[in-house]
Amino acid sequence: MPTVRATIKPNSRKGPLVETAEDGTLTLYVRAPAVEGKANKAAIELLAEHFGVTKSAVRLTAGATSRSKRFDID
Repeated sequence: MPTVRATIKPNSRKGPLVETAEDGTLTLYVRAPAVEGKANKAAIELLAEHFGVTKSAVRLTAGATSRSKRFDID
């Protein structure tokens, strides 16, 4: 089960988009606002599409209220 570190950019006009940094961290640009978990849900959907897995295979393990997050992917 790989762990992915990501930075979320909510309310982005650029998104939905995934960019990979040289150190392996991801920057996720999502259009959803950071209200009531909408940006987290959009980030999970974006990661699932990016890695070609179902949404249920992506779990937010750290950083629920932070821009820096950690996800486990099954």
